[in-house]
Amino acid sequence: MPDNQHILSSPYSQIPAAIVSLADYETHALPMLRTDIREYIDSGVADEITLRRNRSAFEQIGISPSLLQDFRQASTTTRLLGYPLAHPLLLAPVAHQRLVHTDGELATVRGAAALDTPMIVSTLASYRLEDIAASGHPNLWFQLYWQHNRENSLALVRRAEACGYRALVITLDAPVNGLRNRTQRSGFRLPAGVMEANLQGQPHPAPRPLDAHASVILNGFMVDAPTLADLQWLQANTRLPVLVKGVINPADALHFKELGLAGVIVSNHGGRTLDGLPSTIEVIAACRQAVGPDFPLLLDSGIRRGTDVFKALALGANAILIGRPQLHALTVAGALGVAHMLKLLRDELEITMALAGTPTLADIGPQSLLNLASPQTFAAFQPSL
Repeated sequence: MPDNQHILSSPYSQIPAAIVSLADYETHALPMLRTDIREYIDSGVADEITLRRNRSAFEQIGISPSLLQDFRQASTTTRLLGYPLAHPLLLAPVAHQRLVHTDGELATVRGAAALDTPMIVSTLASYRLEDIAASGHPNLWFQLYWQHNRENSLALVRRAEACGYRALVITLDAPVNGLRNRTQRSGFRLPAGVMEANLQGQPHPAPRPLDAHASVILNGFMVDAPTLADLQWLQANTRLPVLVKGVINPADALHFKELGLAGVIVSNHGGRTLDGLPSTIEVIAACRQAVGPDFPLLLDSGIRRGTDVFKALALGANAILIGRPQLHALTVAGALGVAHMLKLLRDELEITMALAGTPTLADIGPQSLLNLASPQTFAAFQPSL
């Protein structure tokens, strides 16, 4: 087992009584993490405009309750990619989880399974996708970062297929690893003992010769980024349903639907790639309008409360992804923390549904929301398209 000297504190064996929200997990996790690791996890890119907007945009949306509703058939169940879900929550792909806990993704997957929550496993996980699948969790998805060429990328996909992963998520808003690393605020480097386990043994691409006046970014890194042809080739070479993660533009969402993708994840990478992007809650309704009512549309980035989940569902999301909070919970209490964090979010969603008068997910819609930027009108929230 690799060393874990970078982990400052052992996780709690019981959930501290003071933790009653996802924000509490963040507060408890901060002193348990080394400063550089904390900054790597919680910071955004550049001036962190997108990072802040991911939260502030939710605060501009209010909830409009409907009273005297019949809750005898109430439920949070739904279906996604043909499979039943107990609630519309998934764990987003989050890399390098051994940064915060010795068991890393092996603990996270146990917490996810305990709450019947699908987990999307990152290419950059600190345990192999085979080891994570060995947990027996029945609903794992695999997230793919394009690996400079088709052969290396397909090798990862074949491994996921062999292990029983149910879906493939290709991330397109952070196209190549070198460029993704350059957008981080800090000079963070992985500590000894934490590795990208799925990529061990994979050959590194040879350095690309550049002319004296060529751009390292545009003519170097981006030459290896996946193209439309690569995406279509990937679709044709896997039996897994393929979803695209990193969509902000409604035109892109429609394009991916027309290409026959299985779904789209509306995401700005948690504010970690391009600064100045809108929040995902600001564009989800326009993406839903573009793709129509039946195309799977998920939302990532900024979810911290059950009310946030409710707002995302009301504006067109089929389900939402949880990113940073899973690391905070993993830091504090391992698998138990992840399970408890998900239960808090699930319970908050159910309380919101109860008090908003929406017995089922199908009852949640734009009529359930208000635009707090113009409270005197109390008009149904209709984001500009």
